Amino acid sequence: MIIKQVSVFLENKSGRLNEVTKILGEAGVNISAFTIADTSDFGILRMIVSAPDKACATLKQNGFSVQTTDVVLAKTPNKAGSLSKLLAILQQEEVFIEYMYAFSMADEGAVTVIRPTRVEYCVEMLQKHQTELMRADELYRL
Repeated sequence: MIIKQVSVFLENKSGRLNEVTKILGEAGVNISAFTIADTSDFGILRMIVSAPDKACATLKQNGFSVQTTDVVLAKTPNKAGSLSKLLAILQQEEVFIEYMYAFSMADEGAVTVIRPTRVEYCVEMLQKHQTELMRADELYRL
């Protein structure tokens, strides 16, 4: 339910993203989901990976600035209005969201990666409303 997300700070120069994916691939770390946010000087690559500790250690050994952050994975149906229902619960329970991203698993639904300010509280409120949460090992098997 609460899983580690790996964040990598990347200079905005050609090939840096490829370096990260190559290093992780050679280390046997699978990327299940990712998003990139950028500014004019750098980008932040946020990833859900199969082995967060191994990914961090490997990337640090290769000179990347890396950190982990706790996030929550909420599973919803892959149909119109599902995200709105999830967001309504979070709003009703006053869960502040720093950022989020999502991906679809077609017939199996969608997964929203949520970075709330209060992770444990977010999990508690989603469980209270019977929202299906995904464990890391479930995601890594996809």
